[in-house]
Order: sequence, then C-alpha cells, then structure tokens
Amino acid sequence: MIPRPRRALLVFLDGVGIGSGDASFNPFAVAHLPRLEALLGGRRPVAEHLDADGRIRTERAVLVASDATLGMEGLPQSGTGQTSLLTGRNAAKEYGRHFGPWVPTPVRPMLAAENLLSRAKAAGLTAVFANAYPLAGADPRIFRRPAAPMLAAQAAGALTRGAAELAERQAVASSITNERWRERLGDDMPQVTPEEAARTLARITAGADVTLFAHYDTDYTGHRGEMAGAVAALEKVDAFLGALVDALPADALLVVSSDHGNLEDTRGGHTRNPVPVLAAGPGHSPFGAARSIMDVAVGISYMVGFDPDLEEPDADRSDIEGEEG
Repeated sequence: MIPRPRRALLVFLDGVGIGSGDASFNPFAVAHLPRLEALLGGRRPVAEHLDADGRIRTERAVLVASDATLGMEGLPQSGTGQTSLLTGRNAAKEYGRHFGPWVPTPVRPMLAAENLLSRAKAAGLTAVFANAYPLAGADPRIFRRPAAPMLAAQAAGALTRGAAELAERQAVASSITNERWRERLGDDMPQVTPEEAARTLARITAGADVTLFAHYDTDYTGHRGEMAGAVAALEKVDAFLGALVDALPADALLVVSSDHGNLEDTRGGHTRNPVPVLAAGPGHSPFGAARSIMDVAVGISYMVGFDPDLEEPDADRSDIEGEEG
C-alpha cells in the first residue's frame, strides 16, 4: 500500500496540453526529454502514448489527460483556468465564460478564500509560495491584473519572497533560471541551472506542508508559435522536474498540472486539448482519477489530510493506507 504524503508540492505549468504527437507541430514529439521519459516508462505526454483510459501509469508516477474546458464553450483561458485548478471550483462557469489572462474580478473573492494555500493555512498547516516576486517597486499592473497563483499566495499571506530570497536561494524565479532578474539586477543575482533551481524548490518544500510553484514561460513560448523555442522551454522543464523528483524529501507528493493547452501545438494559441496531471511520490496513484483540472486541489487536500470531509479522489482504496496513515 502507498503511504499518505506528509507534504505536497504543486508545480503549475502555464499553457501545456496533451495533443497529437505529430512532430510537425508538437514539441513534445521533438524535444529531448530523458527525465520525463524515465519517469513515464519511456513514454511522453502525447495522445498516442496514453492508454485507453487516457493515462500513463508506472511504478513511480501517473499521468492522466484531464479536461480543462470545464463544460464551457470557447478556448480555455488562464484567469479562470488557474482559479479552477487552485480551488477545485469551476471558475469559468461561475464567471459565465472562460476569461484571461488575469483573474476576473467577480471570482477573486472565491479564489482568495478557497485556494489550496488558504485552505491549508486555515487548517493550521504551513503554506508556502516558492516564487520570487518583485515586491518592492513592482509594476502596479501585476496587482491590478493578477495571475491566480500570485493572488492565492497574497490571500494566504504567502507572497513573501522577493529578490533577496532569490539571491539567497530561498526562492525560485518563475522562469526557473534567473536570466530576467539578472537583466534588472546584474551580477548581484546569481546564475542558476534548472537543476539548482529544482534543489532550491525541494528545500523549500521540505520545510512546509503545502507548497506552490508557478512557471509561466511555457504559455509565453506557446504563443510565439516557434518550434525551436518551444523545444527549449520543454527541455528546461524536463531538467527541472527530473532534478526535483530526485531532490524532494521521501514524504513529499509532487503534482504537476496546467490550466489549458497551448505549447503542445505551435500552429497557434490556446487549444481545447486536455492538460496533463502528473503525480509522483507517496500518494500519487489516486491522481490517475483526475479527469478535470478541478480534481487537482481536491486530491492534494485529501491526500495531505487537511480537508477530511472531501471524498477520496479515487474509488480504489487498495493502494492507500488507512485513514490514520
């Protein structure tokens, strides 16, 4: 039986879907992804590599293609998609349509109260946002038009890491490596590799009950529609996630997911493709039942145990230790 995790890390990758493995437009079919392939038994998150249930299962991990359309017409967008991912609520339905890139004002109170970090904090647990944010003298548009992870962290009192923490390797840049921070701050900001950033995130995770890290470059690159850039973005994520799996404490559950498709199809913009929910570590197996992005927050809440009234995220109880585990 798989023990319950003591802690959990959610890694959000903006704009990553699962589509056809056609090498003419899908960088997942072209990029060198040795760490992801090792985790997934030689397979990749493309439609042709999924089983009949839309999954890839190995001893170490599970990946499932999960719905991001949430029963709504049109192309999924970041504002409502990220809110749905972080709360387990259908923000697109609440708002009346998909909306982005920032969180629409009417759903911000729901996001603030019900996001994963706020719920963990309300349960007396330690909730951490691992991203460095330009807190001092930040562009006010960041706060007028907020991304959901930042707004969730702010609501939970977890928007606390800036340039100083990044320089001290107590935070991680949203782009994983520090190039953009170095453009502003010069040599005062150290260079880091994806592997070094992963080890920093693992240390942060080891000191908290629930940790969130958000990476947006995948969506940005997807919008550019350039295969070489998309391949480079995926290879950086591959190196980062591979080192992260190796460095995380043994009691940590890792969940990686997205808000909508984009990067997987360089022919142009957001897609209605399902998005990956990838889970590794203790308690990963039930995430094979995550048929929607709304199941991610629910599953983490249940597995870490700070929302005991939730139903178990998988009907098969045989691979989970008992309630006291």
